[in-house]
Amino acid sequence: MRTFDYLFDSGLYWPPVLAGLAIVLMCGVLSPLVVVKRLAFVGQGVSHSAFGGIGVAALLAALTPAPWGLSGAGAEFAVVVAFCIAAAMAMAAAADRRAVQLDTAIGVSLVASMALGIVLVEIAKAVPRDVAEGPVFRGWEPVLFGSILAVGKQDAQVAGAIAAAVIGTVWWLRRPLIFWAFDEAASPAFGVRAARMRSVLMVLLAVAVVTAMKLAGVILATALLVLPGAAALRLSDRLAGVMAWSCVLGVGGLLGGLVLSFEADMPPGASIVLVMTGVLGVVWAWAGVRGVLTMRGREAARG
Repeated sequence: MRTFDYLFDSGLYWPPVLAGLAIVLMCGVLSPLVVVKRLAFVGQGVSHSAFGGIGVAALLAALTPAPWGLSGAGAEFAVVVAFCIAAAMAMAAAADRRAVQLDTAIGVSLVASMALGIVLVEIAKAVPRDVAEGPVFRGWEPVLFGSILAVGKQDAQVAGAIAAAVIGTVWWLRRPLIFWAFDEAASPAFGVRAARMRSVLMVLLAVAVVTAMKLAGVILATALLVLPGAAALRLSDRLAGVMAWSCVLGVGGLLGGLVLSFEADMPPGASIVLVMTGVLGVVWAWAGVRGVLTMRGREAARG
């Protein structure tokens, strides 16, 4: 089997697997909250806001001498993350003030960020620059369309650190965050600030989406925030069970997708998404059958 050859004989793909596990666990914790609060479109909004971040990074690199380090990949990623967090905060603020609906705020941020990024990149290209300093714009692909199989050891370490920070934040704020997520109307009466919880969740989603997008691609980043939670909510009524199922299904989808990719020589991101979609279909079918059987059992008990 190719999977054993790739993982155990050559050991070449262990960093992608470890990075994928970190991303899946991070998104698995957030996914139930995304589904409950109907924030699936946020992944698209934040990922496309990265265009604006890339434009800002390109302009800063053009206006700053190379020794300052603003033209490196790490600095570019930091600028993109900061821009996406700012965009997510703007979406949350617009929704909290009820100036517009959240989906409208996301759509406005999406198109405005893309347009801003394109304009700033063109401006950056026109800035005179010494040949020795290197190119200003490295392209959209390194940030927007990552491939999980191209992840190196350093990328896996970064993914692990970010995932630990996101999961730790969710754990620290689990009570008010979950109270707000499941009963936003009643949460202020119990001392939970809805605006703050929305902002926290949007920031965590921005960090998770940008990290997953850079390492695994836009499609997989969005899928990881929706599919595991949608399936987990069908398997358990308890919060701990939903979170656990979301992580388990995410890890299972990742490993199953990678095996499918290795054995069938298919794109890894698409393979993982297809496996997770299949798992979601099976879970939904099983939940439907279980509901019918439960209803019949109750009717039989009454009769």
